[in-house]
Amino acid sequence: MFGLGPEWVLSDDGTPIADAMVFSHPEQVARLAEACPEALPTAVLAGDPCFDRILAARRHRDRYRRALGVRPGQRLVLLNSTWNPTSLFGDAGPEDVLPLLLPRLTSELPVDEYRVAAVLHPNVWHGHGPGQIRLWLDRARRAGLALVDPLEGWRQALIAADLVLGDFGSVSYYAAACGTPVLLGAADPDVLGASSPVAAFVRSAPRLDPYGALLPQVEEVLAGHRPLEGPATLTSSDPGRSAELLRGLFYELIGIPEPTAPALLDPLPLPPYEPPLRTAPLHVLTSTAADGTVSVQRFAEPRHDPGGEGEGHLAVHEETLDPGVLDLADVVLRYGEADDPRFGSPLEWAAEVLGRHRYASLAAYVTGPRECTVLHRSGLLLRLTADADGDPGAHASALHARLRTGSDPTELAATGLTVRTGSRRERVRVRVTGPRDGTGPAGPPGS
Repeated sequence: MFGLGPEWVLSDDGTPIADAMVFSHPEQVARLAEACPEALPTAVLAGDPCFDRILAARRHRDRYRRALGVRPGQRLVLLNSTWNPTSLFGDAGPEDVLPLLLPRLTSELPVDEYRVAAVLHPNVWHGHGPGQIRLWLDRARRAGLALVDPLEGWRQALIAADLVLGDFGSVSYYAAACGTPVLLGAADPDVLGASSPVAAFVRSAPRLDPYGALLPQVEEVLAGHRPLEGPATLTSSDPGRSAELLRGLFYELIGIPEPTAPALLDPLPLPPYEPPLRTAPLHVLTSTAADGTVSVQRFAEPRHDPGGEGEGHLAVHEETLDPGVLDLADVVLRYGEADDPRFGSPLEWAAEVLGRHRYASLAAYVTGPRECTVLHRSGLLLRLTADADGDPGAHASALHARLRTGSDPTELAATGLTVRTGSRRERVRVRVTGPRDGTGPAGPPGS
């Protein structure tokens, strides 16, 4: 048994190497008794300080979600890999699913309904190097993937997650212990002790079909999730008391009196704010209901037509990797401060963009989580303001859909827009700030 056999815990004369071996649960002590009974007197139960820090910080879940740029109504999918050739981010030859999975994860999940982040074991970063990791993940990052700090940020991301797509590593097990749904993309039983709790978890957790559509699988796991009893009860023998138990052990070994002040663990720090910046082209599907509500689904650089009902158009960030795609865009986007002197005013930027990309119908400058300035090719200038935080880029696509069907801007200014993304409905106020007098950018040939 790895780590518990005589070759690991006994010296050459057969005596225990350590004065105390700390375990988080009696189940582990039982395995030590089986693997090396000579070391059993050194076993000490002291809970799990890592798990205790997670439990103590769960009250800050909403803060962690906001730090990762997760908006109300969105679900956070956390990709997680341990360090092993057969892990999710391993190299198991023909069994390696990551090359097939990664480019689809950010393209098959609608961007307004899902946020995707990744936590990779520190040894993955060390073994391959940060440059190689970022190169492998470049396409996914341009489609909105967040890379989480593997040392200081993974616990916060785990707390924030709605679903963990992982493997047989500890992050997946901690997620299950917290009651978070887990979908296993890699699960090699040969690297686990057959009787271990992790092995039992791997046998019972739902498995990803890497060849099947991802969105239905994710939705099925979320809808049918029932917390597993094993991880929740076997992670720690004494949840919340590890600091007290460990400090008592340490002072006993040192042989000096223990302080009277409470034993406490460092709280998890609040991660930096990292909203998604999607520069990958967005395939947008819109449909307008009888009451004028516009349903919007956006997919980041899908390899295949995502299907679904509605009209399609292409929305592209101005800083997309391939500038040639901008010549195909219906909507051109930029996110930034309204007073950024590099672009002049939002109107100046929009007029320049529509003058350069003559087939685009609309340019939208997003200046905050609720606001954007939109210039239509006809010269119509509008200001969109939502009642709640979201991505105004989606509101610009909804406006494009309404204008394309001949909606009167004056009527939209009076009634506003109702935009549906997934289960979320957003009210958007429309203010006409410029005339529709034919003085706008010239239309494309034949318009």
